[in-house]
Formats: sequence, C-alpha cells, structure tokens
Amino acid sequence: MSTLVGAPTTASSALSTVAPNPRPFRLVRHSLALAKRSLIKTWRTPEALVDVTLQPVLFLVIFVYVFGGAVAGSTHDYLQFLLPGILAQTIATGAIAIGVNLNTDIAKGIFDRFRSLPIPRSAPLVGAVLGDVVRYVIVTVSTLAIGYLMGFRIETDPLRAIAGCLLAVLFALCLSWLPVYVSMKVRTPGAVQGLMFALIMPLSFASNVFVGADTLPGWMQAFVDVNPMTHLVDSVRGLFLGTPLGAHVWWTLAWCVGFVVVFMPLALRAYRRKI
Repeated sequence: MSTLVGAPTTASSALSTVAPNPRPFRLVRHSLALAKRSLIKTWRTPEALVDVTLQPVLFLVIFVYVFGGAVAGSTHDYLQFLLPGILAQTIATGAIAIGVNLNTDIAKGIFDRFRSLPIPRSAPLVGAVLGDVVRYVIVTVSTLAIGYLMGFRIETDPLRAIAGCLLAVLFALCLSWLPVYVSMKVRTPGAVQGLMFALIMPLSFASNVFVGADTLPGWMQAFVDVNPMTHLVDSVRGLFLGTPLGAHVWWTLAWCVGFVVVFMPLALRAYRRKI
C-alpha cells in the first residue's frame, strides 16, 4: 500500500525535474504570439500607418522648400541637415500610437480576454511593444526614400547608415514604454494622444532637429544639451553624414536604458492595477 501511495509522488517529482516551467521563455513565446497579433492588426488597417508614411513626407517637403533657403541658404544643404532630425522626430511621435491603441483595446475589453488566458500578465504589453517595431521600420524606410527622391545622400558607408537606422528604431522601441505607461493612467485615447504630444513636441522643437543648437538662446541651450532628441539626432547625423559623433551614441543608448528601466516597471505595475 505504501508503495502505491508513494509511486505518484515519485513520478510527479520526476516529471517536474524533467520538464520545469521556464517562465522567461514562456513570456517570450507568448509575447511574440501577441506581437504577431499586433502585426496582423496593422496589416489589416493600413490607414493606421498614415502618421509614419505621410508625416515625414510633409515635414521634409514643407521645411526644406519653405525654410531651406532662409535657414541654410540652400535647399540641398538644409535637406542634408534636416533629414536625420525629421527621422528622429517622426519616429518619436510614431511611438504615441501604441499608447492610443492600448487604451482603445482596454476600453473595448480586449485585455479582459487576455486576463482569462493562461499567459504571463506582462505578455500583452511586451507583445504590443515588440509588434510596433514594424511602424518604426516603415517610418525609417519612408523617410529615407522621400529624402533620396529629394536629393538627400548618405555620406558614410552602408554599415554606419544601417547602424543609424537601427539606433533610431531602438530609441523608439524604448521610448514607447512612456506612452504605454500613460495609456494605463488616463481614461481616453484622446487624452493619451494629447498628453503625449504635449511631451514629445517640446523635445522635438527644443532640440537641434530644425536648426543648430548654437543658434538658440542661451537659456534654451542648457535644455537642448541634455535633450534625448538632441543626442539621437547628432548620433544619426554622425552615422549618416560623418559629422563628429562624440559621446552622442552612448548618451542615446543611456537614454534608451533609462526609458526602459523607469517606464517599463511603471507601465507593468499600472497595468496589473488597471486590469
């Protein structure tokens, strides 16, 4: 009798030893599955990509041909200066969409369905962030494509150019945890969009995106020097055009780490309280 009672216990312990539950791999697997869902949703609603396809075209055409002669004396020279900045600005504003979409999904009850599934609680947020990478790739390709049609030329080698593109995409992925956190704290998608534009626009315009930092007032330059957009733009300009890089790449990577370390835990905590 004791043997029969002990047998299931032994078998159970052996099974747990052979097939442990690898939680990190489980999180990655479910996050990738939900990222695929996000990609399918984007594919079926291509109008949602207007901000990452049409916006860089409008900004480049308007600013180059309206302000290029006044700012740089030459539209071609200003295009060379402006395109890395427009790429950084558009890829940062493109991150706002993830917050709007998550807030909308929560209002529709989609995340209530996720809660009933046997998946890690953080998988829906991680999957949404990973799935948004397609938006950042599209904005990078569309910006460079319209820039080349207008006369922009990369003055370094292909490896540095690819590194500049990857750095911009990485920056957007890390920054996206900020709108994810905001989407967990406000009530409506419109509030997410309004609040995020209020945060991103000062970072874009109080930087070296449109003009050189040395042309700005002294009181503003102190903010420009520590602005993460400034470091990203200088990094992309250096990798695209061969301008001095200094420590801008390292500062950009440091900001990426900072966005993830600060806003990812806050977003996951707010998500667990909200759902």
